Amino acid sequence: MFDMPTILNSAARAASAKLAASLGLPAFEPGWVWLAGAGPGDPGLITMLGLHAIAEADVILFDALANEALLKLARPGAELVYAGKRRGKPSWKQADISHTLVLLARKGKRVLRLKGGDPFVFGRGAEEALELARAGIPFRIVPGVTAGIGGLAYAGIPVTHRDTNHAVTFITGHGIDGKLPALDWSAISRGSPTIVVYMALANTDELAAKLIEAGRDAHEPAAIVSDATHDEQSVRVTTLEHLGRDAKESTAPAILVIGENVRLREGLDWLGVLQSGRTLNPDPLGRIDIKHAG
Repeated sequence: MFDMPTILNSAARAASAKLAASLGLPAFEPGWVWLAGAGPGDPGLITMLGLHAIAEADVILFDALANEALLKLARPGAELVYAGKRRGKPSWKQADISHTLVLLARKGKRVLRLKGGDPFVFGRGAEEALELARAGIPFRIVPGVTAGIGGLAYAGIPVTHRDTNHAVTFITGHGIDGKLPALDWSAISRGSPTIVVYMALANTDELAAKLIEAGRDAHEPAAIVSDATHDEQSVRVTTLEHLGRDAKESTAPAILVIGENVRLREGLDWLGVLQSGRTLNPDPLGRIDIKHAG
């Protein structure tokens, strides 16, 4: 009897090997650790180099936000180890993860640390890489699509648009102690037309209050994108003053965005067109002179 998953896996690996050879991708050598971004959720958003790493690794330590469908492309016999961190749930300690990466590499394994999004954007990729450097372990960083860009794109919200913003600020709403970080909220409020916030659902009330207190318009558009790029993705468009209220009805993981570019979703929600036949507004900002448009 044919084992269809094995056949598909073998076909995917063959295709990956062919592409790796044609593109001149680097070899994944024994004793190395690759820290790779898996993207925000949709498995199609992983990079070619990340896919190559999955196909070649002996051991894959994967995060909670890395889509496990990608693990189906691991080579037969590869060891798959869950090393995710989720708020309020039992998780590996960071020191244990870093120590495990070192031990596995010293055994001559090709070790892949697969992380959701990008390993260097509000993740602990840099901490893990520094531990590898201290231990003398060779490593490679494989960037990934971060949720603050890819997730918003799937929501039909561009991070930048020349009619709304020429700057964007990425912040985390969740410090090492679980509280909102002590940032210069006045500088952020004044200096960035668009603010993208990671890991902020638990602290959204305080976040919104600090931005309004710092001079931000309470009626400014905002959006909450939950499960970005997944089939379960949901988008809640709101305003800054109601961000905390609406966050309570949203699920994690979620990305927040505050700024006039949220209005562009009315014309750019391409996924809404595919899923529900939504009609788009080609002039979401009301900037087109209808009389002279033709």
